[in-house]
This record gives sequence, structure tokens and C-alpha cells, in this order.
Amino acid sequence: MSAIPGRHVVVVGTQWGDEGKGKLVDWLTETATGVVRFQGGHNAGHTLVINGVKTALHLIPSGIMRDGVRCYIGNGVVLSAGKLLEEITGLEKARVEVRSRLRVSEGCPLILPFHAALDVAREVAKEKSGAAKIGTTGRGIGPAYEDKVARRALRVQDLKHPDRFERKLRELIAYYNAQLAMLHADQVDWSQVAWLKDQPLSAFVRGGSVDFEAVRQQALDHAKALLPMVADVSRELNEAHKAGGNLLFEGAQGTLLDIDHGTYPFVTSSNCVAGNAAAGSGVGPQLLSYVLGITKAYCTRVGGGPFPTELDWETPGTVGYHLSTVGAERGTTTGRARRCGWFDAALLKRSAQVNGLSGLCITKLDVLDGLKELQLCVGYLLDGERIDLLPLGADDIERCQPIYETLPGWSDSTVGVTRFDRLPQAAQSYLHRIEEVAGVPIHLVSTSPDRDHTILIQDPFQA
Repeated sequence: MSAIPGRHVVVVGTQWGDEGKGKLVDWLTETATGVVRFQGGHNAGHTLVINGVKTALHLIPSGIMRDGVRCYIGNGVVLSAGKLLEEITGLEKARVEVRSRLRVSEGCPLILPFHAALDVAREVAKEKSGAAKIGTTGRGIGPAYEDKVARRALRVQDLKHPDRFERKLRELIAYYNAQLAMLHADQVDWSQVAWLKDQPLSAFVRGGSVDFEAVRQQALDHAKALLPMVADVSRELNEAHKAGGNLLFEGAQGTLLDIDHGTYPFVTSSNCVAGNAAAGSGVGPQLLSYVLGITKAYCTRVGGGPFPTELDWETPGTVGYHLSTVGAERGTTTGRARRCGWFDAALLKRSAQVNGLSGLCITKLDVLDGLKELQLCVGYLLDGERIDLLPLGADDIERCQPIYETLPGWSDSTVGVTRFDRLPQAAQSYLHRIEEVAGVPIHLVSTSPDRDHTILIQDPFQA
């Protein structure tokens, strides 16, 4: 692969996340000098398979697996310092050098134990009242973004000034303890709720209240390891651009989980769309050259919310069960089973519209091997009217009845195929029909989780 100098590519998920963005970012990093995370937190999960070895990443950009590539965590990310340090330690055990190559924006809001406590307490309260849970990961992502928008967040830069940090922390803990009391947090068994890998939230939440000293001490301990990696990420990215470097901007979650454009309220708390690559990292939008949309050859979703093409994925012998088992559909971050369904081209059209997609990458094509026929959703019936674009908001989407086209399946294996013309003819026809309905060209196809099992039609760094 070669690249035009100074080209910057944004990679976004076009469904509800879990589309395989991590593998593609890692693969494209071969011609990149830097990889940037611009939103989300450690609720994201990217699984990479390199030479048969599986690596799960949650905060660190997928480019870390390429020697010499600089990785950046932009200001749009909410940061758990403890989780980041855990991840670094895991990579270092695998002999991956991280600390000299990772830069963390001082503008990142911090996720602290009370954020996770409120997240969990809210979901428990919803469950007890019979209300529909949002299906959060319980990691404090939403409350941390709430603090950011409310202008009360503690940010990475506050760790440089312990006195200022402690003053703000006291105010925040008083605020959170009042909310936890209203949610009857004293009735939650915090010993069963993880904060760090080997530490439950009961180390910080006692009798339903958050302990100031426990939070303060851990945060300042983490600061010693974190601060050497803290930088003005916006400045460094702009300098990399001026030097002719190629940058990859790596989105977390998926477009339909975007706080503005997703299946609200069953969404995440940040903007997952391509436009946030600029705001979440500190570069001007005119620097973004190409937007690659990642989409599975079928659909999956974790957690609550509407899913028009959902199948029965729990009963052996069904198509949904095939997708679930052959696709190994479990969340990288939570381990929760993913709901599975047919490909939804009307959903993809919405994603193409809000992201301004330049091209598509279809992942997990090999999971469809062996199915006799495929259903492709091309629109919906909504209250008796045919529409060809996913509506905004969960209420309308819940009432959508999918309209399907039936296409032939294929029996030959596509696993490991690296040339489009070597795919079964039915697989080629399926992909061409996706292009037609979505109105976006397919530029890459992934035929297994392995890094090298990728069909390149058009290089995003040359498009």
C-alpha cells in the first residue's frame, strides 16, 4: 500500500457499533503516521486478530499494534485513568511499547468512581420500577459527559494541580452523593460491581455514599503515571499534518448510537459521527480527506432499543442463531450477547447521509457462508406508508416493519479471500446490491478477523 502525503481518513461505524472498526484501523495504519480516538470512553471495545493472536482494546487507538505509529486520545474522549493504565500494562506484558507513543489530551474529562456508581444506580432503579433500561455498560460514561456539558467536569489538566483538583472533587462528590441517596444506593451490593480489574466499587462507595479520600488518593496515584503522556493533542496533530503525515481518526460505537442522530434515547452520550472527528481532536474539518463507513454484512445490536431486522438469534437451527454463533457475537467490553438480524440498507442510507461517507468497508462477509438465501432490508412500512430511510428516534423506529428483497446465498467459503473476483458470484451480487441501495461504493471487504484477510478495492489514502 502507498498513500498521498497529508491525507487524513475518518473511520466510523455505520450501525450500532461492533462492526469491526478496530481491525480496519489496524490494517489501514500500515500507511499512517498517527491514529486518533476522538470520542467515547472505555465502553468501546475493539478486537484485533494478528497472526492468530487476539488483542482487545478499549481506550488506546488500534494503531498501537503497529511499531512506530503515534497514538492520540483526543479531548472528545472521557477518560478513566485507571482503565487506561490497566490497558497499557496488558500491552506491555505482550511487549508492545505504549508510553513513548501515546499522547493524551489534557482536555479529556475524567471518569471517576462516582460516575460509575451513578450509572449503575440509575439502571438498578429503572429495573426496580419496571421502566426500560437504557442498557449502558455501567462504566460511568454518561455521567462523565453530563459533567462536561454542565461545565463541572474534572479534566486531565486538573491533575497537574492537586489543590485545585481536591477542591473541585469535594464539590462533585457532594453533588453525586445527593443523587445516590435519592436512588437508594445503600441498597446496591457494590462489591459485585467492578471499577478496575481487581477492584470493586465497594472500595469507594460505602453505605451508599462515595468516600472522598479513597477517590482522591487513587486519582493522584494514577496522575503520576498518566501525566508524562499528557500533551496538547490539537497542536501535535496539526504539526503532523504540516509535516505531511497521514492520520487515521478512529470512531467508537456506531452512528446509530450517536446522541443526536441515533435511536434516541437508546444511544451513547457522545457524537459518534464523522463530523465529531474535528471537534473531538482539535483539527479543522477541512483537514479530513475521506470518511470510511464500516458495516457488517448483517446487523447486530447490544443492549436495549429498536432493531427492525432483528431475528430469533437464541434458537438453534435459525438464521439468527447461525449469525450469533458463527459470528461469535459477544461484546468486547461487556461480554453481553449481541442481538442479530438481517442487513438493513435503509439504516445504512441514514448513516451515509449524516457521515458523508466516501466509501464502505463490509466486514464479516464470511459469516454468511452456507446460508441458502439472504434477506436485504431496503425500506420499511411505517403506519402504512412506505419509507426508504431509517426514521429519527426510537418511537418511530419501533413501529417500522422491514421490507425485504430476497437474494441467493452461497455455499463456497469466503474465509481469507483477498481478491473481489475470487468471491462466489452470489457474494459479489449481494455486495453490489448493497452499494446500489445505499448509494455508497464498497472500497474494502473483510473476510475474517485476521489482519491480512482483507479485499482492497480502493485505498482510502489514495481516493
